Amino acid sequence: MNSAPIMNITASDHRIYRSRRIVIKIGSAVLIDKKSGLVRTAWMESLAADVNRLRHAGIEVLIVSSGAVALGCHRLRINHIRSKLKARRPTSAIGQIMLAHAYQEVMFHNGITTAQILLSTDDTEQRRPHLYLRSTINDLLKLGVVPVINENDTVSTTSCSFGDNDRLSARIAQVANADTLIILSDIDGLYTSDPRCNAAARHIPEVKYVTAEIEAMAGNAGSSYTSGGMVTKLAAAKIAAAAGCQTVIANGLEPNPIYRIDSAGSCTWFCEVASSLTTRKRWIASSLDPRGQLILNSGALQALIAGKSLLPAGVIEVIGTFERGDVVTLHAPDRALCGRGLITYASHDAKQIAGLKSREIETTLGYHRSDEIVHRNDLVLNECSIPK
Repeated sequence: MNSAPIMNITASDHRIYRSRRIVIKIGSAVLIDKKSGLVRTAWMESLAADVNRLRHAGIEVLIVSSGAVALGCHRLRINHIRSKLKARRPTSAIGQIMLAHAYQEVMFHNGITTAQILLSTDDTEQRRPHLYLRSTINDLLKLGVVPVINENDTVSTTSCSFGDNDRLSARIAQVANADTLIILSDIDGLYTSDPRCNAAARHIPEVKYVTAEIEAMAGNAGSSYTSGGMVTKLAAAKIAAAAGCQTVIANGLEPNPIYRIDSAGSCTWFCEVASSLTTRKRWIASSLDPRGQLILNSGALQALIAGKSLLPAGVIEVIGTFERGDVVTLHAPDRALCGRGLITYASHDAKQIAGLKSREIETTLGYHRSDEIVHRNDLVLNECSIPK
């Protein structure tokens, strides 16, 4: 097996405390007691102590917390509901107020002021709400407040949701320009295969790049290893890395989980990727909800690699329904993903001008907004799209 993307370390060497801003993601399996179905209050007290240690070291903290649906299910005595979206909405509405109350009570008891933020995908995937969210987070942190963030499941739909709080936490790390994302789960990081099924599975202490080889270690999305889930955690680590944020996946079941990581507890670190991208381009690159696809000819792909904009003449096919300014994915002639960008024309018009010369835009549409269908300042290419 090629071990290039894997690095070996023996201790955390206080990596957490080198951070300026940290996002802590807490899964339901960690926060909610399996027997009682209620918040593990004593554990949350220990988390508050950890948060205070970070704050006293000058580190700003944000929390992304699951648990609302689980608490709502317990209150209503409902089981096996996770995949039923209609049932998630009322149980989330009931459980979210219980979850917020638990955080407020425990954190306030430890001298920490919290603020609740509930998000839908538009709040991170649309540029203007994204900027408002960033501003709100920055304002709260300046006031010494710890934001507690969750997806607003009461209004989410299957076609418009984060899908899991792992990816939401990575998106929050990108929005907040965090240095470190800590994902607390019921497993102490990544293994070469599912350790619950394979006693020979080897724990991986650090990953430099999330490659296809690394992703294969997470198994299939439906396995016990991934339900809850290693697949989504790797996806989160990949999103965070692209935003210049390191990620650590650790077992959070024991008290003082952050202290344990810093004390060389078993975990997996994922390195950030050095990037010269602007904040705007990082947002484009890490978008979770592209609205359409543009299939490009080889000439257009070469022009993009050379640093030029995408013209309508370079587009073979337009797929999907989207509005002007939405994020779309860019694909090579063989359909391989080669980048993302902000589209200049809505899908109805983009389909009409695909393959045409720029001088033909006004004749075809009756107006001319831009020669480019995606401007070079609004697109990001994947490294894999650039020939060696």
